Amino acid sequence: MADLGVNICGIESPNPFWLASAPPTNTGDQIARAFDAGWGGAVWKTLGEPIENTWSRYSSVDYNGNRMMGLNNIELITDRPLETNLAEIEAVKSRYPKNALIVSLMVESNPEAWHRIVRQAEDAGADGVELNFGCPHGMSERGMGSAIGQVPDYCRDIVGYAKEAATKPVFVKLTPNVADIVPPARAAKQGGADAISLINTINSVTGVDLDTFAPRPTVAGKSSHGGYCGPAVKPIALHMVSAIARDAEAGTVPISGIGGIATWRDAAEFILLGATTVQVCTAVMHWGYRIVEGMIDGLSGYLDSKGMASVNELRGKSVDRLQKWENLDLNYVIKAHVDQEACIGCGLCYIACNDGAHQAIGAEREGDRTRVWIIDDACVGCNLCSLVCPVHNCITMQQQDTEHESLTWVEYGEGKGTLEPRPKHGVTITAE
Repeated sequence: MADLGVNICGIESPNPFWLASAPPTNTGDQIARAFDAGWGGAVWKTLGEPIENTWSRYSSVDYNGNRMMGLNNIELITDRPLETNLAEIEAVKSRYPKNALIVSLMVESNPEAWHRIVRQAEDAGADGVELNFGCPHGMSERGMGSAIGQVPDYCRDIVGYAKEAATKPVFVKLTPNVADIVPPARAAKQGGADAISLINTINSVTGVDLDTFAPRPTVAGKSSHGGYCGPAVKPIALHMVSAIARDAEAGTVPISGIGGIATWRDAAEFILLGATTVQVCTAVMHWGYRIVEGMIDGLSGYLDSKGMASVNELRGKSVDRLQKWENLDLNYVIKAHVDQEACIGCGLCYIACNDGAHQAIGAEREGDRTRVWIIDDACVGCNLCSLVCPVHNCITMQQQDTEHESLTWVEYGEGKGTLEPRPKHGVTITAE
């Protein structure tokens, strides 16, 4: 089996699978059970001045019968006494010395408060601390959480406060509620951050009860914006992780990836785009700690199939493959192909292409089914038909010219090459 052990800014972990700072890491008993299940590390639920939470806290977005495609929460940081948390941190670290234990922190924005809580966490045995600059609700209204992560200068300064007291690595957890994730990441590095965690949750309102008119989750007929997580946020998280990994300045800092991770495949994608560890929350809230068993086995098998002896060989292999649009090859041509043997005649591809794309599919009724075909001159290779098709590999996208001369938009603008003939548009669909 491939070696899944990782080292992130000096912290050893038996595998890259960590629990994110959230309800699954609220107590020492929970984290102990998670480590017994196989999790390599955990980030303790955020410590600070204990608060009072509402009794209604979560709501979800379901899709096509799939529960919790997205999860929204209005829960704040720990509501347990600081002394209780610190005692449990010490007990867990003593019992599980080989597992990574990071403690999430959030206090008011002054040096003394940060110095004090960083020292308390380290004295309790934390391998490192994670500064919560990402919470988008409740705490942000108090000048904490995302209110810090959204202002690079604040981010840099408060990381500096923590680093003045820290002797262990300092992680900075960033908010996705910004136009560009790179400036806060650079600011965190300038402040001395040893690693960056992202993403935290996305500002959201998941829905409104159409009978009572109350937004969800409902607290006495009212609600508040909350933090959105789960499978629905994964594409946003992948983009932001890769944006930092590609940046010449911020990309030199190790990354702990977060956002919609539920399987080993999800984890592999984050690692390919630059993450060293991955943090999981919603999937555990849905399915429990034991999902890590499949994640470990799956990632190990995948690495074996790729001939990789260590997960570290996988890290960052896709970073350079993400480019600005202007660097993409305009002479790369693919077109759709329908496997008539596999086609079930549902006609969905025709509807999608005709109403929502480029009118490049012809169709006619044959008995109780719809026969479809690709209109070659009209197909622009947009992929939509293959995405909506319910039959795996019935519609595939096939490259037309493997020997073509590559040409980017930049090169084309500079007159360094010519475009191959472009597909036609405005085609009238008729039966063959």
